[in-house]
Amino acid sequence: MVVAVSLIVMVNDLSNQSRRRSMKNNIFVYAILGCMAGTFLAGCEKKAEPKVEPTKEEKVGEAKQDLKDARANYLVEWQAFKTESEQQIADNDKRIDAYKEKMEQAGPKAKARYKKDVAALKQKNHELKEKLEAYKDEGQGKWEEFKTNFKNDMAAVGKTMKDLFKDKD
Repeated sequence: MVVAVSLIVMVNDLSNQSRRRSMKNNIFVYAILGCMAGTFLAGCEKKAEPKVEPTKEEKVGEAKQDLKDARANYLVEWQAFKTESEQQIADNDKRIDAYKEKMEQAGPKAKARYKKDVAALKQKNHELKEKLEAYKDEGQGKWEEFKTNFKNDMAAVGKTMKDLFKDKD
């Protein structure tokens, strides 16, 4: 009987130990499941912010503002270009006049040779001045074309003047 009682006590002890282990495992599993459920639910509560498309009025307003900005930039660029070009034309006139004075002191052979070239330079410089004054706003494409052509013409006059004056000096 002592053996039977001790056997029963041992079986109960083993049963209690396995229940404890089973309990610990159950608690651990429930804790993990609780954390996963909490994480999942916390993630589900956040809602993505809906994309707000600008309205037609806002798009039109932005386009008008962009157009105003582009126009203001164009006017600033035009004024700077015009001022710079007028200054170059005035400098060219001064150089041509100074060259004319030097030519007057030169001999008749040199005078005859350079008189025609100086007159052509003076005329081309005057044409550039008129072209600059006559320019009217006809859009961005026309402005870029005008600016490129005008700069090329100014460079050609400058090169001709350098070549002509270099021969003399």
